[in-house]
Amino acid sequence: MEEERQWIEEVLSGNKQAYAQIINKYKNPLYATILRMTGNQQDAVDLVQESFIKIYRQLEKFDGKGSFSSWMYRVAINHCMDEFRKKRFKMEQVEVKENDVKDFHHPEVIFLKKEKNRQLEKLIGSLPEDERMILLLRYVNEQSYNEISEFMNLSVATVRNKLHRAKKKLRETINEEKGGYFHEMSNEG
Repeated sequence: MEEERQWIEEVLSGNKQAYAQIINKYKNPLYATILRMTGNQQDAVDLVQESFIKIYRQLEKFDGKGSFSSWMYRVAINHCMDEFRKKRFKMEQVEVKENDVKDFHHPEVIFLKKEKNRQLEKLIGSLPEDERMILLLRYVNEQSYNEISEFMNLSVATVRNKLHRAKKKLRETINEEKGGYFHEMSNEG
């Protein structure tokens, strides 16, 4: 966090090269989040680039009270939501592809992993937007409850309740839908 504050100070002092450090640190997690929101790789690339421009232009507004990553995600996600409203996008889920299957080169194993990811993305996609966002921020971006609270402008208790509700809905959906990878897992042991 101290390192980020130093980069921000350098950027605000005129060292635009310091902004490359911020981009390098956050480009992949931000891309993953936006890709899950859009379901389209090219849209995600465009929105990430636009988001970093917007974050750069608003950098002086970061007051340092909360974490920089929460503030940055809030700026980026708000930009995406504005673009969705303008273009009337509907948030979709994208299948997460297995990029690095270690020691599991057998075609059946690869197929089962892809099927598991597809089913998980479909389940998450069935959640209301706010619950889906909290779930992604918590488990994909590994944000704390406080960071999510700050980012979404909700109380920590509300974040916890919505996350609990989202997980409960996922469990109920798994139990209602007979068959499939996650239904079988929920009935084990």
